[in-house]
Amino acid sequence: MPVRKKGEQMEVQNKPKEPLFHITKRKELSLQSAWGIRIIAILAALVVCGIITTLTTGLNPFQVYATMFSGAFGTSRRIWILGKDVAILLCISLALTPAFRMRFWNLGGEGQILIGALATAACMIVLGKSLPNVVLIPVCILAALGAGAIWALIPAACKAKWNTNETLFTLMMNYVATQLVAYYVIVWEVPKGSGKIGIINQQTEAGWLPVLAGNRYLLNILCVAILTIVMYIYLNYSKQGYEISVVGESVATARYVGIKVGWTIMRTLILSGAICGLTGYLLVAGTEHTLTTSLAGGQGFTAVMVAWLAKFNPLGMVLSSLLLIFLARGAGEISTIFGLNQSFGDILTGIILFFIIGSEFFINYKVNFRKKEKKAA
Repeated sequence: MPVRKKGEQMEVQNKPKEPLFHITKRKELSLQSAWGIRIIAILAALVVCGIITTLTTGLNPFQVYATMFSGAFGTSRRIWILGKDVAILLCISLALTPAFRMRFWNLGGEGQILIGALATAACMIVLGKSLPNVVLIPVCILAALGAGAIWALIPAACKAKWNTNETLFTLMMNYVATQLVAYYVIVWEVPKGSGKIGIINQQTEAGWLPVLAGNRYLLNILCVAILTIVMYIYLNYSKQGYEISVVGESVATARYVGIKVGWTIMRTLILSGAICGLTGYLLVAGTEHTLTTSLAGGQGFTAVMVAWLAKFNPLGMVLSSLLLIFLARGAGEISTIFGLNQSFGDILTGIILFFIIGSEFFINYKVNFRKKEKKAA
């Protein structure tokens, strides 16, 4: 039997103890494994939500989940409204994605939407009586695209020229856009003193998008569906999409291979702002037919989560948009049917999102626990 020397025993005793676990970067998981982890996370979230529901309200959690599903898919009207809300959120997410892939943190989606909506409303109010719809609609679209593009170009140009902080800049532009909309709402208010514009061109429907197949939301949904496919092709198979990815990976590398970084930043933000402007147009001319400071409804920030959850993949954003809108509508239905505070539905939504976001950690990293050492003889 081998005999340890005294020095060897001291060395073993002084050896630092390994931690209980350590985290390592995973090799890229297969698509099936990644979605398996996400599905397990969603199931775990539903179990936790069920326990919390039972303990705090005494309600049957399965009844609560059935109510959430009914709130989103219970009737054909609810399904169309769900589709309309998903389309708007998806459109905003598509707008932000090119900038985010380039690591330009455009948090000005709200402002760019409002400016596009303001340009649309201005054309409808000022030109509605003098232009036929066949001319007015393209004019409104071009005005919305141009206004959103210019609003996004301002922080992009400053970033390219003076390397300003785009996060703060785009956030501040939101407040400016909100105040501009508030000013023109007062200018165009009907009746005077009401502080509201009301339904624009309600009698003539000048500038309104046409109703397709008897449904006023269908054209919005189709436009965003086409835009999703185009954006996917643009980002993954075009030269400009490649340049966006290179700039996002390393500005130095982009300059080394001959990419004009400043122009790429401005070009990408023009595209991003134009699509946000298009969203403003769809809201004013397609669904709401009015203008308010809360028209975007905070979706410019929700779209950041949509894009991140989908890993900036336009096709993946369809699912993440659907999930968030489903949870929002389901939370509202719970509050209505069971007479609960709206905050309870938001709590369940937050728990589910927390588990989904947390699952991304286990997709990208692996937790290795310390192995028990065999006792030396």
